[in-house]
Amino acid sequence: MPDHIFFASAPKHMGSLLAEELSRLGMAEATETRGGARFVGSIEDGYRACLWSRIASRILLPIVQLPANSPDELYAVAHEIPWEDHLTPDRTFAVQFDGSLTGINNRQFAVLKVKDAIADRFQARMGRRPSVDPRTPDFRVHVYGQQNQAGISIDLSGSSLHERGYRDQGSAAPLKENLAAAILMRAGWPEIAAEGGALLDPMCGSGTLVIEGALLAADIAPGLLRASFGFHGWTQHDEQVWQRLLSEARIRRDAGIERLGSMRGYDVNPNAIRASLHHLERAGLAGLAHFERRELSDCRPGKAEDEGLVVVNPPYGERLGANDDLPQLYGHLGAVLKERFVGWRAAVFTADAELGKAMGLRAVKLNSLYNGPIECRLLHFQVEPRFFVSNHPRPLPPEERSEGAAMLANRLTKNLKALRKWQRQEHIQCLRIYDADIPEYALAIDVYQGEKRWVHIQEYAAPPSVDPKKARHRIREALGLIPEVLEVPGEQVFLKVRRQQKGRAQYEKLAETRNFHRVEEYGHKFLVNFEDYLDTGLFLDHREIRRLIGAMANGKRFLNLFAYTGTATVYAAKGGATSTTTVDMSRTYLEWAAGNLSLNGIQGPEHELIHADCVRWIEMMNGRRRYDLIFMDPPSFSTSKRMYGTLDIQRDHVALIKSAMRLLEPDGMMIFSNNLRRFRIDTEGLAPLNVVDIGPDTLPRDFARNPRIHSCWMIRYHAK
Repeated sequence: MPDHIFFASAPKHMGSLLAEELSRLGMAEATETRGGARFVGSIEDGYRACLWSRIASRILLPIVQLPANSPDELYAVAHEIPWEDHLTPDRTFAVQFDGSLTGINNRQFAVLKVKDAIADRFQARMGRRPSVDPRTPDFRVHVYGQQNQAGISIDLSGSSLHERGYRDQGSAAPLKENLAAAILMRAGWPEIAAEGGALLDPMCGSGTLVIEGALLAADIAPGLLRASFGFHGWTQHDEQVWQRLLSEARIRRDAGIERLGSMRGYDVNPNAIRASLHHLERAGLAGLAHFERRELSDCRPGKAEDEGLVVVNPPYGERLGANDDLPQLYGHLGAVLKERFVGWRAAVFTADAELGKAMGLRAVKLNSLYNGPIECRLLHFQVEPRFFVSNHPRPLPPEERSEGAAMLANRLTKNLKALRKWQRQEHIQCLRIYDADIPEYALAIDVYQGEKRWVHIQEYAAPPSVDPKKARHRIREALGLIPEVLEVPGEQVFLKVRRQQKGRAQYEKLAETRNFHRVEEYGHKFLVNFEDYLDTGLFLDHREIRRLIGAMANGKRFLNLFAYTGTATVYAAKGGATSTTTVDMSRTYLEWAAGNLSLNGIQGPEHELIHADCVRWIEMMNGRRRYDLIFMDPPSFSTSKRMYGTLDIQRDHVALIKSAMRLLEPDGMMIFSNNLRRFRIDTEGLAPLNVVDIGPDTLPRDFARNPRIHSCWMIRYHAK
């Protein structure tokens, strides 16, 4: 067979990768060119490229390239081609035009002129013409214009080669299959797979990266799943050659599947996991990759000894919508990688390389790729300690600070002096020393004293009206001066960003270091964690509420609902409660509560920890249990997957309180608290219960500047 010059088209910035792939497939003279790559070969080579290329969009067989300076000249060029050698009148055809031609301003007009030329030639020579089918034609013609040159080709691929045939459902912003393959190739997955490495995508969406990774690792031709190609409607098609290529590909597939390693995909969205499993089955790989609904914080290798590639296409503000929480998401991803994937390689595909800096990992390389019209970066990481960097912004040295930084330092010094005597008298070890006192430095700063002194900083998210660069500069100033003023090493300072929270968002994991530290409060010992969650496990503004509970608990049966880390239970037990019941729907926080109880020497069957949705548990216990003292501090809003229905505390507090009061002895007491700043209690709806506002009495001195930090009421059946 004579050699032909083929053109393989590809998305922008993939031409060199495509040329490398074609060379590996045995194509002669494969070279990158504008819009893709060229290669020389036989028709069989063209078929092989259609079957095996993971990067190409189309494989084109050029017929002619001639000048065309007007619509009439384009018509004449197309009319002279012997289309009867390629197509019969009984088959349908379509024309696609890309590029631009001098004298032709409308692409559809160019398409129309070529269609007319083909149809008129058939009509003149055979007395009938083939029909046009723009959707599913038997034969496709491709026209490419550049200045005054028109190139006309036969499209051997038909529909775009990225359409493998396994995907019929997509996530919110799915990657095209050939882009996913390009990401994996650039990330070194072929070499990792050859060495038996694992592949894991912690935000897998509809599963494209994992499935493409499996096809590549198992040496499965991406075109094996397709029902047809463009050459099937070409009169010069050689079916015998094609069947031989298919037979070879099937043999390679059967052998490759046997050596396929660990392939895993996780996603928080159950619909995405269902789509991934469906696509896996359509790809003929059912059971050969593992998809599972998991939070990012629960992401881990399939086996402890696994190593390989973590590849992920996280949200980056395009298509899915801009999101102020993206830096925190990327920081969370970086923390998970550093905690559980040391020794792995990682590849993160994003349109915003700045977001990658939030990961706390130094990228070793980056590539540019396009996701449709969006220019993106593929960030490459080696997850090794030598590449770890702090997730915090770099503190500014004194010479780079503004006058505002000096004001902040003065305010911190003044606050510490004002609180020092009270702190010593009350034996307070953990306190708030600053709460956005200067509006430009919108921070909450807490000091925790245990075996060391730690500083926990929460940055209130700046409103859209504040220049993000200025906000970032101020936090860097603060991070530079806070360790100096408080005499704390920088590594004992922890920064979080606090945004408006919904439900139990303040409890959601940011990392999983499990670095716990011991602190004391009025002689009670507690475990705190500064890294894994937005909050530390000890709400400092509840200090006086806890002390009140301890003072009231002697001889009482105590119930702690929405218990979090069980700190109120510790006070009740140490205050002489005859029994305690601690209820929360998080196993993690119940384990934490158990640690707090143990730390204080509280043990025995009379101190019960219950894992349950509190709303449902209250309903189930009606008439079965009674308590003398109940503390209830519910979230403002909750839609947790483990929760029975939803909870909106403003909407539901009357029903929730009345339901919980059925567990209270007639002469008992409920303490009800929440931190919804706009909350208004419905005393009429709670009638005839006796409701007394004790919020001001439970506000610690170090929170006096912010009286809306929480609300608190005593609720009884009868006034005393």
